[in-house]
Amino acid sequence: MLNTPDVAKADSTNVRDLMSTLGKKARAAVRILAIAPTSQKNKGLEAMAVAVRSAIPEILEANAIDLDRMQADGQPASFIDRGTLNEERVEAIAGALEDIAGLDDPVGSVIAEWRRPNGLEISRVRTPLGVIGVIYESRPNVTADAGALCLKAGNAVVLRGGSDTINSNLAIYKALQAGLAEAELPVDAIQIVPVKDRAAVGEMLKGLNGNLDVIIPRGGKSLVARVQDEARVPVFAHLEGVVHVFIDKKADLDKAIEITVNSKMRRTGVCGAAETLLVDEAVAATLLPPILAALQQKHCQIRGDEDVKTLCPTAFEATDDDWSAEYLDAIISVKIVGGVEDAIEHIGTYSSNHTDCIITEDQIAARKFLAEVDSAIVLHNASTQFADGGEFGMGAEIGIATGRMHARGPVGVDQLTSFKYVVRGNGQIRP
Repeated sequence: MLNTPDVAKADSTNVRDLMSTLGKKARAAVRILAIAPTSQKNKGLEAMAVAVRSAIPEILEANAIDLDRMQADGQPASFIDRGTLNEERVEAIAGALEDIAGLDDPVGSVIAEWRRPNGLEISRVRTPLGVIGVIYESRPNVTADAGALCLKAGNAVVLRGGSDTINSNLAIYKALQAGLAEAELPVDAIQIVPVKDRAAVGEMLKGLNGNLDVIIPRGGKSLVARVQDEARVPVFAHLEGVVHVFIDKKADLDKAIEITVNSKMRRTGVCGAAETLLVDEAVAATLLPPILAALQQKHCQIRGDEDVKTLCPTAFEATDDDWSAEYLDAIISVKIVGGVEDAIEHIGTYSSNHTDCIITEDQIAARKFLAEVDSAIVLHNASTQFADGGEFGMGAEIGIATGRMHARGPVGVDQLTSFKYVVRGNGQIRP
């Protein structure tokens, strides 16, 4: 019998006791999972994919309940899009599970090894992190991605999804548990918080009585700020994506148009979507009008400074808040700058250190930008929408970490491991 939570019953449960129980179960499960063979973990992941496909009607029915509630609550279209599932998106969830099964198992892999003059053989070997807490908003696919990535890296996970998509998350979670059971892995290796009560987040931030080893927040600025302020365990911070595209004076116009439009409009609700366009003043008069026209043809609202409004009279006036805004919508702020130095300075002031791009045929300018922009991902002549672990060949990801400790950029299976030193001797003692 699968341990699938019930929302109605869970809401009446004492949250502290509930969360304490989840932590204890996860800690017990990780002891088994940490030594599970690769073949068994892969069997579980493949079984999860089968279960997700079999449950498409139930998952879409649950998602319809969530969407009705979001619409009734007046949520913005971009937020609803992030929470929307259809057959294609559910199939993508199943495909991601299979992709993760196909990844190399990081657990036990040797990162480095060397031999000391006294004959000691020392290896640095990847190990699971332990029990991971993932707190996320709106995107139901994160339920599967996070659960599967943690499983592959030998970690147990406690998932706390957004209340707006709780029914979708639970339906996907049920399929994940079916996969674990099919592979005879502990079903408590992946657990979900079945309550909407924000007190559950508080209990996770306290560490579940010492049972959580790491917390990964994936959501808006307020969520991440709360996690960073209150967490008593290490945090892999996933800040908002205030993403920039800089058009250098030696940019190719066709590339500039295609990359900018794709960066902004392919999917406006993802964290890698461009939010600010910077253009070198030397080419603003010639390059900016066709770029902005292409964006407007895709129904993107332009917000610009006075120089931009001169070249694009239909643009709205940008305020100071626009330069640090993550719109997650068909809106872009545009500014004309004095060159690559000014662009780097602007990005350094307003960037969330997520993803930033330069479009240029000048290799010297490109090298300068890539070296001096201190973001988790920097690109040259490529869409910012490539800010994705799958596009990096890492399989699915839990998020893009913007901090500087342990994990940075896409958080995939390798980033969900720690390491230990294995020392082999032949009777050596220390004088």
